[in-house]
Amino acid sequence: MSKLKLYTAIYVVLFVFATAQFFVEQAGMAYWLAFAVIMVLSAVKALLVAGYYQHLVWEPRSISFVMGVGLLAALALTLAAAYSIL
Repeated sequence: MSKLKLYTAIYVVLFVFATAQFFVEQAGMAYWLAFAVIMVLSAVKALLVAGYYQHLVWEPRSISFVMGVGLLAALALTLAAAYSIL
């Protein structure tokens, strides 16, 4: 039963962060400040989803390392593609 409470709490946090992202977008603040806030909230949401809903918290660290290397490779390819478009 404790896992159900944990997953419910994480779901509520994800919902609150998504709502906060919407309000940051609608707030009319400076573009780069809003962008930074939304990116931080998105990173926290991605870590929560990967950690708990994909069960990386309970896996050996080597699996988390492999996931991290894959993430860095995907980010590098995205940056390279964005650079080539400009």
